[in-house]
Amino acid sequence: MPRPTAAQLSYGSATVVLSTLAMLLLFRTESTVGVSAVGTAALVLGLLVALALPARTKPTRQQAARRATAPPTAARTHRTIEDIEIAAAQRASVKEHSLHR
Repeated sequence: MPRPTAAQLSYGSATVVLSTLAMLLLFRTESTVGVSAVGTAALVLGLLVALALPARTKPTRQQAARRATAPPTAARTHRTIEDIEIAAAQRASVKEHSLHR
């Protein structure tokens, strides 16, 4: 089983503390049984939150090879002179007023 990440530990701990305080204030319990039930429920909720966060995994060799060989998106786009002229005309028309007389 992989070790939990720092994000999982912090979110789980924060969930336990905040949900315990909220439930104790909401239920206003003073008995030992009530406090232990609230604590148990908060621990279960914190565990669920920690497990719901995705764990960081090491990339496989194939994923690392794909990232290294894939060209960036900007390098794959091909713009013609007409595309550049159309984009320039659209930018110029945006700057004009819409209320012409």
